[in-house]
Amino acid sequence: MNPSQPFPQTRKRRPWGEWILSYAGLTLLAVLVLLPVLVLLSASLKPPGDVFEYPPRLIPREFSLENYRGALEKAPLARYLLNTLLVSLGVTLGQLLTSTLAAFGFARLHFPAKRALFLGVLATYMVPWELTLIPNYLTISHLRLLDSYWGLVLPFLAGAFGIFLLRQNFLQIPEEYFDAAKIDGATPLQQLRFVAMPLARPALASLALLTFLNTWNQYLWPLIVTSAPTWRTAQIGLRFFLVDQEGSNYGFVAAGAILVLAPTLIAFILLERAFVRGISVGGVKG
Repeated sequence: MNPSQPFPQTRKRRPWGEWILSYAGLTLLAVLVLLPVLVLLSASLKPPGDVFEYPPRLIPREFSLENYRGALEKAPLARYLLNTLLVSLGVTLGQLLTSTLAAFGFARLHFPAKRALFLGVLATYMVPWELTLIPNYLTISHLRLLDSYWGLVLPFLAGAFGIFLLRQNFLQIPEEYFDAAKIDGATPLQQLRFVAMPLARPALASLALLTFLNTWNQYLWPLIVTSAPTWRTAQIGLRFFLVDQEGSNYGFVAAGAILVLAPTLIAFILLERAFVRGISVGGVKG
């Protein structure tokens, strides 16, 4: 080894006691976060007569799907879930399309006032959603799109956060990749399709997951633009179902809540690793 070169630094291992304490603390926090969901799941799996048993039991003495059957019979939850799924997928695909095109333009193309336009896009991210609620409602109303999928989807087809996240990821891609594509005669759209998008898959997955979860959990906008039960989303349908069942059968309510919650948990579990990678890569280079 060259004496002028410093010795390679070795990573200091943490004592076993610190690892045990760290994992114990994280496990406790996870239990505290999941406890309400576990209580809800337990209530949904109990026979109707055991929901209010005392002392309460987290693990039911007898597992039953009667609450799920009753919830699906007493309210059109399947229709609400289908509406929410279609709206969430529509908004997610729309945001992926608009954010990808805009982000690539801001990251790799050259045009007048590019920086000023990008700052203008970021400025819209600072505008509270409640401030745009009335203009969006008036627009959807004038277009006669109330009580429709279009009315639920159109205001959310573009967003500043997605543009910013993907732009930062596109800037991380080495310029040599794009130079090689240009030498091969690739157009800007081909560079986006075959160079930028494959290398930004974690960021695309992160944006898809965040958009899907935010749209799935929307409450105020669907409540305003839908009045017919046919067009209600899961959150609105669950609210009316809760009012109808108040004081009647909380097992049905718990089962309905679990049915509404399950798709978001499944989506997060499937995309969790890509979500962490996408968020960690973005926001580094400006």
